[in-house]
Amino acid sequence: MMLEYNLQFFANDDKTEPATAKKLSDARKEGSVAKSREVANGLGLLSVFLIIKIWAGRMGIQFLNAFDYFYNRIAENAVFWNGDMPRQAMAVLFRVVMVEILSILAPFLIIGVLVAFLSDIWQVKWAPTTKPLQPKLSKLSPLSGFKRIFSTRSLVELAKSILKIFLIGYMAYSFLKDKLLIIFSFFDMPLLQAIAFIGDTVADLGIRISAAYMIIAVLDYAYQKWKFAQDMKMTKQEVKDEFKNAEGDPQIKGQIRARMRQASQRRMMKALSQADVVITNPTHYAVAIKYDNTIADAPVVIAKGEGYLAQRIKDVAAENDIEIVENKPLARMLYANVDIDETIPEELYAAVAEVLAYVYKLKGKI
Repeated sequence: MMLEYNLQFFANDDKTEPATAKKLSDARKEGSVAKSREVANGLGLLSVFLIIKIWAGRMGIQFLNAFDYFYNRIAENAVFWNGDMPRQAMAVLFRVVMVEILSILAPFLIIGVLVAFLSDIWQVKWAPTTKPLQPKLSKLSPLSGFKRIFSTRSLVELAKSILKIFLIGYMAYSFLKDKLLIIFSFFDMPLLQAIAFIGDTVADLGIRISAAYMIIAVLDYAYQKWKFAQDMKMTKQEVKDEFKNAEGDPQIKGQIRARMRQASQRRMMKALSQADVVITNPTHYAVAIKYDNTIADAPVVIAKGEGYLAQRIKDVAAENDIEIVENKPLARMLYANVDIDETIPEELYAAVAEVLAYVYKLKGKI
C-alpha cells in the first residue's frame, strides 16, 4: 500500500523572523509605518494650552476690542441708515470681524498643526507617499469591514477611547471641584476679571489633561512599535524567497560557479602541456610550474589541484612527458600560497630553482 502525503504539512508557516530591510522599505512606500496618533494629539494640545496660558489675557483683550468694534459699527450704520441697516452692509461688517477673530486664533492653530506635523516627522522621518490615498477595492468588501471592526486594533482603540474619557472626566472633576464657588460668583465679577479667570482655568485644566494624555501617548507609541514589528514578521520561507529574488537562486548561482570551475579546469589542463615540472605531495597535491624569462621574471604556477584533480594533473603530465618531482613541503607551500597564473613568491625562489635545475639537467637543457 502506498500513502500519498504532502510535504507542505511539515512546513513551518509561523512568522518568527524579523522583517528584512527590503520588506520594511516596501511597507514604508505603501504608507505602513509604526506611528501613534496620540503623540501628535497630545503634543498639539499641550502646546496650544501652554500658549493660551501665556497669552490668555492679551487674547481676551483682543476679543473684547473685536466685539466692541463690531457693535459700534452696527450702531453707527444703524444711525446712518435710519435704523434699517442693509443686509449687504451687515455682511461686510461681519466678514471684517471674522477676519479679525481668525487673526487672533491663527497663531494657536498654526502652532498646534506645526507641533503635530513635527511629531509625525520625529516618529517616522520624512518620506511622503500617496499610496494610502489610492482607492482599494478591498476596503469596499463587507468582510474586510467586519474584520476591521472586530480586530485587535479596534479593541485597542476602544480601550484607549474609554481610558481618555475616564482620564479627562477625572482630571476635570478633580480640578474644578475646588473652583465651583468662584465659578458661581461670575456675575459679581468685573468682565475682564472673569475673562482672565476663565482663561487661566481653561489653560491650567488643559495643561493637566494634556500632560496626563501624554502618558497614554507614550504607551500607545510603544504598543504601535511592537504591533508593527509583529505584523511585519516573516516566515523562514518568505525570507528565503526574498533572498532568492534579491540575490538570485542559490542553486542557479551554484550551477554557474560549477560551470565556471569546469571551464577554468579545462583551460588549466590545456595549458598544462607547456609546464616544465609538476611538484607533488605525492598523493594529495600537485602543482605545475613553467618558467619562461621572456614572459615573467620568475616561474609561474599554471595548474594546481588536490585529490582527484591532483591525479588528473599527474596523468596529463605523464602523457606529455613532463617531469614529476616529489617535494612534500614545497608542494604544500605552493598550493596554499600561489594562485594559478601567479608568479611564485621570493621566499620560494631557491627551492623552486633547485627543482628546475634538477629537471633541466635530466632533460639535458643544462
